Amino acid sequence: MHIILIPGLWLDASTWGEVTPALEAAGHRTHPLTMPGVGAPAADSSRIGIADWVAAVVDEIDALDGPVAVVGHSGGGNVAYGAADARPERVTRVVFLDTIPPTDGGSIWEFPVVDGVIPFPGWDSFEEAEIADLDPQTRADAAARAMSVPERVPTDPLRLTDERRRAVPATIITSTVPADDIREYIAKAPAWAAELAAIENLDIIVLNGPDEATGHWPQFSKPGAVAEAILQAIG
Repeated sequence: MHIILIPGLWLDASTWGEVTPALEAAGHRTHPLTMPGVGAPAADSSRIGIADWVAAVVDEIDALDGPVAVVGHSGGGNVAYGAADARPERVTRVVFLDTIPPTDGGSIWEFPVVDGVIPFPGWDSFEEAEIADLDPQTRADAAARAMSVPERVPTDPLRLTDERRRAVPATIITSTVPADDIREYIAKAPAWAAELAAIENLDIIVLNGPDEATGHWPQFSKPGAVAEAILQAIG
């Protein structure tokens, strides 16, 4: 199977580097992506929005033969779901790494803009539980590799138009939110979780064991476990 790996904000294709070997060893072909405008100055990225990121994934899907799974980490989950909406007949599974599917018109988040782009805001901008599993060296290395993203991408509304997306099998690999909490979101179906509740075939894989800290960037702290979870998700 082809596996398209979509990074979250500030990350590029190389951040999947410790995840892909196990996927390839299992017989799959991996396609880690760097999204348009990442690391580019405002003069080159100001027109790039979330639709362009979705289009880049759709182009990758269209260039491949055979079954395709899309994996999106964090904000990349919005992009993965947008691609599933655009190509529901091609995507065999969409995998959300520590995120949930967005609703129509939903966006990623709002971050400070500097010189017309959004730079990595630093680890102090995140809750301790999100980064507790990253040791100081890993934090320093990841921050050094982080790149700016186009200003529009995190706040652009994602447009979903094909309800067949809800029939695409989906898996949430959760590392910061307990599975019971996700099931409660589904049961109560608040507006922000409406799409989550509408997915017809959803699995939940918990990445961390009892009393084990696993933060929001497990591809850095537990890449082997992330690979195993992806393999479990796609079957």
